[in-house]
Amino acid sequence: MTPLTWSDNLAIDHPQMDRTHEEFVALLANAAAALPGADAPLLQAFDELITHTVEHFAQEERWMAATGFAPENCHAFQHQAVLGVMSECAKRAREGADFEPLRLAVDELAIWFPQHAQMMDAALAQHLASVGFDPATGQCATPPQPAEALTGCGGQRCG
Repeated sequence: MTPLTWSDNLAIDHPQMDRTHEEFVALLANAAAALPGADAPLLQAFDELITHTVEHFAQEERWMAATGFAPENCHAFQHQAVLGVMSECAKRAREGADFEPLRLAVDELAIWFPQHAQMMDAALAQHLASVGFDPATGQCATPPQPAEALTGCGGQRCG
């Protein structure tokens, strides 16, 4: 499979999110480059990707919490599911030297990420802009109302 590379097609016009996404893509490319080689470098690259992804998702979820997303929104649920799979793949490789799930995960993440970024993250970026959220201060120009908590992904097609 051709590794995912950063391009303007992945940008969602939110500078901080775009930088974080570009870092994710670079770390995923590092893991993809290690696929044909030895297992230890692959696991190290994948662990670096997991470390980044934990903070990447946590940051987005902090923004969601600060701007009116309900805790059970599907965007955060997808984050939990993806991190769970990533962690389990690394654990299996580490404990039993079963690297096949990890190798598959690298390829699957390259398919999943553009869709996630262009749909769920783009909807989050649009929502952040609509409430005037400043990531530097954590403040909204238009604070969300508790009764308006978003339970879907934040997009128009997702309640």
